[in-house]
Amino acid sequence: MDDYVLVLNAGSSSLKFSVYGRPAGTGWRLESRGQIEGIGTAPQFSAKDSNGVVLGKTKLDAAVRDARTALESLAGWLAGRYQGGRVLGVGHRVVHGGAKFAGPTIVTPQVLGELRELIPLAPLHQPYNLAAIDAVAERLPDVPQVACFDTSFHRGQPAVAELVPLPKHIRDTGVQRYGFHGLSYEYIASVLPESAPEIANGRVLVAHLGSGASLCAMKDRRSVDSSFGFTAVDGLCMGTRPGSVDPGVILYLFQNLGLSAKEVETILYKKSGLLAISGISNDMRDLLGSAEPPARLAVDYFVYRVAKEIGALSAVLGGLDGLVFTAGIGENSAEVRRRICAASAWLGIELDAGANERNGPRISRAGSRVSAWVIPTNEELMIARHTGRLLGLI
Repeated sequence: MDDYVLVLNAGSSSLKFSVYGRPAGTGWRLESRGQIEGIGTAPQFSAKDSNGVVLGKTKLDAAVRDARTALESLAGWLAGRYQGGRVLGVGHRVVHGGAKFAGPTIVTPQVLGELRELIPLAPLHQPYNLAAIDAVAERLPDVPQVACFDTSFHRGQPAVAELVPLPKHIRDTGVQRYGFHGLSYEYIASVLPESAPEIANGRVLVAHLGSGASLCAMKDRRSVDSSFGFTAVDGLCMGTRPGSVDPGVILYLFQNLGLSAKEVETILYKKSGLLAISGISNDMRDLLGSAEPPARLAVDYFVYRVAKEIGALSAVLGGLDGLVFTAGIGENSAEVRRRICAASAWLGIELDAGANERNGPRISRAGSRVSAWVIPTNEELMIARHTGRLLGLI
């Protein structure tokens, strides 16, 4: 096995990984990908090769309870699978880079300290991202690490797009609109010239629709605005997050219902969105397969909010040339795409029903004033690219 780059995406109960072989003329080569899920409860390991062939699937010892012990388990599998191969670098998805980090960066003690200061801005993501960095540093102290941020792609937006209209002394503490899902949007922007050349440098909306959902308005493949704001709770309705909520509702939860800050945080991040509306599931597949009225309402609201935001961001762009669907729901649900395109037909989107059922790539009719596309995202490859570039591996 040749030397390789390891890409990690650490969450509260999972550690997702991808192994990329060092590029040799044709770009990065995916060797395997997988995850350790159920960390702290019922941990399980699974991995597949680049063709989807299962390489391993097993229950792990209950001692796998955090990033460090999960990494130890993963390291054992990697050593057995890639004997003789060296880890050239480790790239991490880090949700928040704040206003300072406008691009991926090599991790140093100073950088790590600055990223810890951002934990209050992403309390349910940042601590786990950084715990994985700590775990790698402990086990592989001589291997360089690169932090790749979900916020970086959105830096450089117009000042009005980043502004939160609160008093200046509050804004000076870091309160602004950041935007997220940046690694996904950056990947889509990188492949637009090849995948959809006629709209690549035009006015494009990318809909990253999954358990987390957002929209990004691009012009010349650069982020102009997005539906996310200060946190990853804003914007569209998501699996367990509500999206945009009147701030007065949050005050009501504190002042009238007497909820604590922790209780409100739990509601906003884990008990809202599709799950709250349906009372059934946060998974769009379950909701589309259900005949229950609350499930139908949840889907209706999801489509409504996406269509509403498409209208708003089209206004920001001064018109629209193309709409791109990506991520779990965006790539796989022809029904959700159909309904969103129907609600956005006033913009000039004419859907090709057959192409939509085939998942594209182009799903609009020939001659449609605004074209629509399905382009799979690849955040892990984006991280591998950044890691290789910063470490001088390519």
